[in-house]
Amino acid sequence: MDANIYIHPSANVSERAKIGAGTKVWVNVQIRENADIGESCILSKDVYIDHAVKIGHRCKVQNSVSVYNGVEIGNDVFVGPNVSFTNDKVPRAFNSDWKITPTRVANGVSIGANATIVCGITIGEYAMIAAGSVVTKDVPPYSLVMGNPARVLARIDKAGNRLSGEI
Repeated sequence: MDANIYIHPSANVSERAKIGAGTKVWVNVQIRENADIGESCILSKDVYIDHAVKIGHRCKVQNSVSVYNGVEIGNDVFVGPNVSFTNDKVPRAFNSDWKITPTRVANGVSIGANATIVCGITIGEYAMIAAGSVVTKDVPPYSLVMGNPARVLARIDKAGNRLSGEI
């Protein structure tokens, strides 16, 4: 591992995981085999990164987030505390033939605390997901969504400011 990487002693990081320079891995984080974490990321307390997950550069994944196989996160993404990602479209404990349904989080996205991201969707560039929202379908780039199910509330700019005009 690169000398510029910080891994807390309580973290469990697979030797087969790739972690970029400048990344910080905090208390009780687990990173599984073949995960690919970019440069200058922060993985906060109690984060779980499943095998083969890809996370881009300069991402912040806050406390108690689980990122499951099939989820791909772009660069400069903020994932708030307790966000839930899924990867099984029709979960059944007894289905041994289930298949991963991929989810893509594009560059610059912000996902608020306690949001649920149902698998099989794409969240477009610089979109914002309001805290507590349940995202069940694709989110257009540069949009603010909220609610259950999440709906587009406003268009936003790269910094997250609401733009005037129609949605």
